[in-house]
Amino acid sequence: MGDDVEAFLEFMRVERNASVRTLRNYSHALNAYLDWRGDTFSSWRDCTADDFRGYLFELMKQEMARSTIRLRFAALRSFYKFLVHRRGMGLSPLNDVQLPKSEKKLPIVLSLSQMEQLLEMPQKIDPDRRALPWQALRDTAIMELFYSSGLRVSELVALDVRDADFLSETLRVMGKGNKERMVPIGSQAMQAIQKYRSEAQVHDGPLFINKNKDPQKRRLSARSVQMLLKKYLAASDIAFEVTPHKLRHTFATHMLDHGADLRSVQTLLGHASLSTTQIYTHVTKERMREAYDAAHPRAGESTD
Repeated sequence: MGDDVEAFLEFMRVERNASVRTLRNYSHALNAYLDWRGDTFSSWRDCTADDFRGYLFELMKQEMARSTIRLRFAALRSFYKFLVHRRGMGLSPLNDVQLPKSEKKLPIVLSLSQMEQLLEMPQKIDPDRRALPWQALRDTAIMELFYSSGLRVSELVALDVRDADFLSETLRVMGKGNKERMVPIGSQAMQAIQKYRSEAQVHDGPLFINKNKDPQKRRLSARSVQMLLKKYLAASDIAFEVTPHKLRHTFATHMLDHGADLRSVQTLLGHASLSTTQIYTHVTKERMREAYDAAHPRAGESTD
């Protein structure tokens, strides 16, 4: 894709500490534009606003999801911003390209009773014959921590024992862009973690380890967390898919439901922008409306 693209991806990797997934997505977005241009492409610096408007029109004609379109153009905008500020280009042709507004999809969250049911599942279902004695305790600790602190799955599996301060009941979490934050550990999550650590003899290194009988105590992967959650979901009465990120949504919504202020929830989640957190206020308002309609004797439609 040329020297400019290689320099951009290296800049994102080294200076912006972009994840492997982000780099892959950016590379894919730039390649997708090149594929669309085909033989008409000569240079990134020769591209015009009209070229990108034509590309946008083509993507919309294909009925591509707005969120995907916006992600592709976010990569292109970042690339041209790099060309302007680091490679001597004049103005970005994307300055004059207006994108369709993003679709507001409210996150799906578990009710309190559903969340409680899920937290009880590791101790309720019969263990696999190959399971180690402490495995159910580990799984309980993982789900309690998700619900207690609203961590991303990548943040949870990256935790080391030393990141948990059980005296102050806090966690040191390394979030996106290597931004560190301190988050509280709820008492039930803390007790679950301590019980698991004691049984599994986890005293240092990774906090959550896999079940292999390996003296090195290897770190549990994000994929393994997703699979164990899927296992307990299948044994529950919950009729929709639950992912680690839905547990994060549930944490934030339940916090707001019970009076937490938006700024505090933003800090706990590690959101850079308050607008990212504000979507949970819409969920809370909808739940409030549903509760009102169900409970108030004069909330229904008029019979006139």
